[in-house]
Amino acid sequence: MTLLPVDPQKFLVFLGVTLVLCWVPGPANLFAVANGMERGPKAALLATLGMNLATLVWFIGAALGLGALIAAFPAVFRVLAFAGAAYVAWLGFQALRAAYLGKGGPTHSLIRPGRSALRDGFMVQIANPKCLLYFTAVLPPFIDLHRALLPQLVVFALSCFVLDGMSMTTYGLSGAALADRMTEPRFQRLFSAAVGGLLVLAAILIAARA
Repeated sequence: MTLLPVDPQKFLVFLGVTLVLCWVPGPANLFAVANGMERGPKAALLATLGMNLATLVWFIGAALGLGALIAAFPAVFRVLAFAGAAYVAWLGFQALRAAYLGKGGPTHSLIRPGRSALRDGFMVQIANPKCLLYFTAVLPPFIDLHRALLPQLVVFALSCFVLDGMSMTTYGLSGAALADRMTEPRFQRLFSAAVGGLLVLAAILIAARA
């Protein structure tokens, strides 16, 4: 029975719980929508990759006991979470400012030389309080102490990447599809305002959950 990396029954429950958590709108998914609207399909995929790389960091941290460390010293996570919230809020206010000033539409609000959708996605997810909840409260009950830890974490991580990637990609490409229909100049200011509002909302969620 212990030849399998994970217990099959626990794994099915894990998939169900993770599926729900991945698809419920949260800071990462709201960012995916706003990023897709702002930058298009390619950037939506890059941001999804960035967010999944951050999730990988969380899984590595779980293997090294980072979740227990942050749970013991919550101030460490609060600093990280509020820094992430401030960063996302700054992106949102840049978009709102572009809408207010009418500077060429949404592409001028966030897309600048050197700006990376991959980096932005990583920073949003690494500071996402939902990740702390997931790795300190949701994941531990599915760990079988009678099986090797590393193979279990690999299976859980791969499953999480697939489910999370599907949801973030769907949200991001949906935002990109919406952007493609809003190319007329008179809609650009409203478009920037919508992007900014989504990003500010994501920042508020990050700060509130911290």
